[in-house]
Amino acid sequence: MVMALGVAWVLDGLEITIASAVGAVLNEKETLALSATQVGAIATVYLLGEVFGALFFGRLSDALGRRNLFIVTLGVYLAGNVLTALTWGNSLLALIFLYGTRFIAGAGIGGEYAAINSAIDEMMPARYRGRVDIAVNGTYWAGSILGTLGTFILLNQLPLNIGWRLGFLIGPVIGVLIWNLRRHLPESPRWLITHGRQDEAEENIAFIEHEVEASGQRLAEVDEKDAIELRPSGRHGYLSLLRVLFSHYPRRSVLGATLMITQSFLYNAIFFTYTLVLTKFYGVKAEAAPLYLIAFAAGNLAGPLLLGRFFDTVGRRKLISGTYLVSGVLLAISAVLFDKGMLTATTQTIAWCVIFFFASAGASSAYLTVSESFPLEVRAQAIAVFFAIAQCFGAIGPIFYGHLIGDGEDPGKLFIGFLVGAGVMMIGGIVEIFLGVDAEGKSLEDVAPPLSTVARDSTVAQHPEAA
Repeated sequence: MVMALGVAWVLDGLEITIASAVGAVLNEKETLALSATQVGAIATVYLLGEVFGALFFGRLSDALGRRNLFIVTLGVYLAGNVLTALTWGNSLLALIFLYGTRFIAGAGIGGEYAAINSAIDEMMPARYRGRVDIAVNGTYWAGSILGTLGTFILLNQLPLNIGWRLGFLIGPVIGVLIWNLRRHLPESPRWLITHGRQDEAEENIAFIEHEVEASGQRLAEVDEKDAIELRPSGRHGYLSLLRVLFSHYPRRSVLGATLMITQSFLYNAIFFTYTLVLTKFYGVKAEAAPLYLIAFAAGNLAGPLLLGRFFDTVGRRKLISGTYLVSGVLLAISAVLFDKGMLTATTQTIAWCVIFFFASAGASSAYLTVSESFPLEVRAQAIAVFFAIAQCFGAIGPIFYGHLIGDGEDPGKLFIGFLVGAGVMMIGGIVEIFLGVDAEGKSLEDVAPPLSTVARDSTVAQHPEAA
């Protein structure tokens, strides 16, 4: 289940990296002969597609089920990428086709985020939920490594007009391999029960319990005092979500927005401009710059995998605030070293690896926080809304840092930019200290009771922040 669902993040890391690497050759006459502006628009359209897909499919995921949507969104992504590889030129019609296919692929991945994070958190045992969610989110960087290696080989070993097309087909190949696994996954019993489908929920629970017991584990009986009485209600739209966010969970809404915005700003700022820093300030050749990404991505992948379990054992508040604050402090230190000319391309990359070892775990925990902090009926939509907000603010980062980098003659401007990035991450850590949700080891229903709960104490059930 983890492999079948977690591939969503691998695919997104793959897509972003491939689009970035392939973009450089789409200017060539033997490919599509696009202008720099037209190439840049490819990434913009893809990100807009992600925002649309998150909001659209997030709504459907809460209404129609996790399983239905994580099959549909994978299909949408596959279709978008396969069609991208068929783009034939740079005429107006061809450009409309190209941008349309990138929007479709982005919509599929955006929808994956909402459906997948909901499904994973609702199907994981409470004591493992944090480490699994954070590790899965961190696999974005495994996709980034695959994308870097794949495009490096394809663009250097094959004719450019074939290599770039095959690059966009790497993701669909992985998606097709994982398709059959998803088809056999059960629906979230939590989603089923809140939609009045008790028999199906019981069947899925029985299947899961059978698999666990067949492996030799013993499941304790559930104490009757932990039972929750539900009255399944109708669908909840985004207006209902906004009422829940600002009336019942204002502190959590501020927390979720802060964590998502701060990590998105930092990541987009550094990731989309790191090659410019290497080429403009350190004289790295453009064709060699992507190789530095492998080391950078390795540090980002290692953080969630190695630190993830501590979010369950030490606790959410301590680890989330710690990873945000540590990464901010380290970035500030590296900024000083950069300003004093004490770094090389290699040591700068090492510094980023160490910084983002912590920042990556923190960024993954932002998605975990949003996913587990709100009621089941609006969980996917909540993820979608905060993801969309983060993407919009994150889009400021590359423009801001690109301006600071300029032609590479004034490192002082970028020094200030690095300090801004460090301050942004520290703000996220400080907000977590005061508003963090101590969800480790707790059932999702204890963290945020379903909206359909027939409450024994309506104040506590409907307003857990007040409790």
